[in-house]
Amino acid sequence: MTGPNDDKQSCTAAPAGDHAAAKDDVEANALADRIRSERQYVGLSQAQVADALGLPRAAISAVETGRRRVASVELLKLSTLFGTSVDRLLGRQEFVEDSTVNALFRATKGLDEGDRQQVLRFAEFLNQAGPAPKISMPGSDETQTT
Repeated sequence: MTGPNDDKQSCTAAPAGDHAAAKDDVEANALADRIRSERQYVGLSQAQVADALGLPRAAISAVETGRRRVASVELLKLSTLFGTSVDRLLGRQEFVEDSTVNALFRATKGLDEGDRQQVLRFAEFLNQAGPAPKISMPGSDETQTT
């Protein structure tokens, strides 16, 4: 006959450290997925990211599959390279889909570097200039943006 203590393994809870390690693994895999998604979103290859970070391509592959942890300096470089924030890579900030930004990205992707720099300078100019002033059209109740 078996007693209540005969099968101790099935009744024993996992140690608290195991739960924390499992949670860390889940978060590390989620970070790896976000890094891969961001890289693909901006249209970069693993080799291009590796070159920008000064790492072997295999290291980027290992990061994207969760086999390698990302150093804080690397995370900052990745966020800059991808044009996003560290918070977004860490999952603290949601990605908001913007069709205009997506269209601009697709439109500029085929440009050469000099033309992309021109587009960037123009966008920076617009940011500094602020919104266009509203003017009243004579004989109309509507205002128009110039």
